[in-house]
Amino acid sequence: VQLQASGGGMVQAGGSLRVSCAASGLWFSRYVMGWFSQASGKERKFVASLDWRGGRTDYADSVKGRFTISRDNAKNTMYLQMKNLKPEDTAVYYCAVHWGDQNTTADSDYAYWGQGTLVTVSS
Repeated sequence: VQLQASGGGMVQAGGSLRVSCAASGLWFSRYVMGWFSQASGKERKFVASLDWRGGRTDYADSVKGRFTISRDNAKNTMYLQMKNLKPEDTAVYYCAVHWGDQNTTADSDYAYWGQGTLVTVSS
């Protein structure tokens, strides 16, 4: 299983960015996918998750209304559209797969992780 996150970069506060996660080596359309973030010196935290059908989404309170998680099962790719970015969103963003069909916010439930992509939001 390989997860390749991409699309990170530097953006000003209030701006938008979309990060992607390309998956291989798994039946992508069967599992829950999630995004987590980790700021420098802090613990990794849940951002968003999406069930395999794409119908059930969960978001951290801090990103609700600003971030949108989606997936294209035909392309084995997951996305995180981030809008109205804030300096506190600065972090490395990781994608991960959960071997189940129910959304979960616990990082311990996710079996495989991508390498992360850095998002920097300047004030």
